[in-house]
Amino acid sequence: MASRWRRTCAIGHSDPLRPHLHISESSARIPCISFATAVEKSESETACSSSSFTFSADGAAEDGEKTQKDDNIYVKQPNFSSRDSSSVTMPMSFMTGSIVGKRFYNQVTTWKADDDNGWTVMLDYRTLRSPSKRPLKLPTLSLAKAIAAEWEYQLNDGIRSFTMPLTKLACTALERVSLTRVKIIEHLLKKFHQDLVFCRAPGDSDLTRGVLERQVEKIDPLLNWVEFEFGFKPKVYSRFFGGKQEDGLVNAVENLLKKTSDCELAALDGMAAAAHSLVIPIGIFRGRLQIEDAIELIRLEEDLQVDRWGLVEGGHDIDIADLKVQISSAAVFLGLSRRS
Repeated sequence: MASRWRRTCAIGHSDPLRPHLHISESSARIPCISFATAVEKSESETACSSSSFTFSADGAAEDGEKTQKDDNIYVKQPNFSSRDSSSVTMPMSFMTGSIVGKRFYNQVTTWKADDDNGWTVMLDYRTLRSPSKRPLKLPTLSLAKAIAAEWEYQLNDGIRSFTMPLTKLACTALERVSLTRVKIIEHLLKKFHQDLVFCRAPGDSDLTRGVLERQVEKIDPLLNWVEFEFGFKPKVYSRFFGGKQEDGLVNAVENLLKKTSDCELAALDGMAAAAHSLVIPIGIFRGRLQIEDAIELIRLEEDLQVDRWGLVEGGHDIDIADLKVQISSAAVFLGLSRRS
């Protein structure tokens, strides 16, 4: 059977290093196969099935333009190099915490916005845009520099969006909060009645021994501050599904949320989701709580259980680290976004 095959090298082709596999005439029933064609087809299929992401540059020519390939990132070359007319857009996967490809830029700077109302981040000569292709315009230079630092400290082997919480909060404020403020406030107020600081452990249970006393010691001063700040005394409860706060307190909190900027509301919403509490983020917002104090209140019950039963490595320690990142980054974002 092997004698029916013969291998030849196509010397006259444009690429002499690519051999071609031919089939002898006696095997005419078997279709002729080109090794070069198979290789090209395999490379094409591999490229199509790749999960790489694209940072696109606006202002680039659509037809006949060349692309510069850098592993998983493809940057379209703009047809002019003006700063004001080119940009780079973050992929949608950036908001999920994925590694979105290798670093493709050399220098990160801040730049005054075109309308002189805010600041932008520049990757080389390109303006950074959000995943929805809106310019990432920031209210203060301090916040712009902090976000620029996140991009500056990315390694060459990959842009790790999970190490860039300030950038993600800025995108949230720009793309989500600005369009859905009413829905976000409604959601926060809906969860307000089941706030963490309103829930009290039963005093007659051995499983929660010592928790009630610790809650009274640590949380009651915050509730007294809420009463002084808003003029209504919060109600505490031990029921699983919580209770209902007075309408006056709810309306006072709603008025506070409505007066916030998009960046402030994004930070409050992020902290509320991590803390299962709106009162604690408001305490940070109004300067009543520091970051360490807030984390202690959030973890009060769980830390007591850890002291009693022990810490689970790979579980509790990761939860603590994640909570610190969520609360700290939102608090820093909140402070840097405020105009002096």
